[in-house]
Amino acid sequence: MKKMKRFIDCYVPTETCNFRCHYCYVTQHRKFNNKLAKFEYSPDFIRKALSTERLGGVCMINICAGGETLLSTDILKIVKALLEEGHYVMIVTNGSLTNRFKELAKFDSNLMKHLFFKFSFHYLELRRLNLLDKFFNNVKLMEKSGASYTIEITPSDELEPYINDIKEICLKNVGAFPHITIGRKDSNDIPPLTNHTFEEYKEIWKTFDSDIFEFKSKIFGIKRKEFCYAGEWSIYLNLMTGELRQCYCGKKLDNLYANINKPIKFCPVGKNCALPHCYNGHAFLAFGDIPELNTPTYDRLRNRVKTDGSEWLTEEMKLFMQCKLSENNNLYSFFQKQKINFLNKPIMLLKKLKRKILK
Repeated sequence: MKKMKRFIDCYVPTETCNFRCHYCYVTQHRKFNNKLAKFEYSPDFIRKALSTERLGGVCMINICAGGETLLSTDILKIVKALLEEGHYVMIVTNGSLTNRFKELAKFDSNLMKHLFFKFSFHYLELRRLNLLDKFFNNVKLMEKSGASYTIEITPSDELEPYINDIKEICLKNVGAFPHITIGRKDSNDIPPLTNHTFEEYKEIWKTFDSDIFEFKSKIFGIKRKEFCYAGEWSIYLNLMTGELRQCYCGKKLDNLYANINKPIKFCPVGKNCALPHCYNGHAFLAFGDIPELNTPTYDRLRNRVKTDGSEWLTEEMKLFMQCKLSENNNLYSFFQKQKINFLNKPIMLLKKLKRKILK
């Protein structure tokens, strides 16, 4: 089993969706523009730009759009190309587009072993659109095809009356409760999206016994001041344009597509994170961007053991998700860290100032 070299979080600029979830940040800011991402670069070109040789090894690549990821007709060809390159690929989806899953089911079984789906269980929208059966049929199709998956709910106040219904329907269809994330307001401090106190919110949703919810509850709202390797061990990529950033609020590093024969420029954030807290630390921190933090492995935050004893993750995917990035990357010396902190500090201060102005 090869060790994970990097975690690459890819954004797809599709900001349209067949759902209208009230807690979605695109909905909050009315950003839906009904435009699908049109890729100027071919899947083969993107594969070469993200080759294992150029990236230094096999990577975990997460693909998520501003709206529904699988609406873009180009995505499946890109996913296949990245899998053929040897990477592991995660797709974030609302699970409703049956035709896309039928296409995915035709992939070679060896590719499907490296494919993982984060099925966002938007219960109220699925019920409103009469798509609950279709959702679970698509999940089962991917499971039958050899892919791994997780079922995740964004817990909102409006969903509270349906908690028992959700537990029952998930036990029936996927053999376990769904995992729970934390909804967030897309505002300056990135607070939780609830009218409850955070303690009340945690008390309500802890009944799902979700490891990802427990971990996110511990790190949510905590400013990270340690040396972070995001920007080198993990990167944030606009999959359509090739723009590469350290993280969501980090500086621009390179354009991956400008010259695919050149080495990629990496530079870690260090102690210069401009965000108030690592709201997606369930990925960045669990994979080990801050190696001194004692965090659960990513498989623990995504897997469930079903009532029949089987699991949501295949054995191969589970082993890869257990990797920590420090296992396949070098730690910086004290003086290297000091240099990085010095170089990044002006950019961090500028971004912090911008956030205060926009507050």
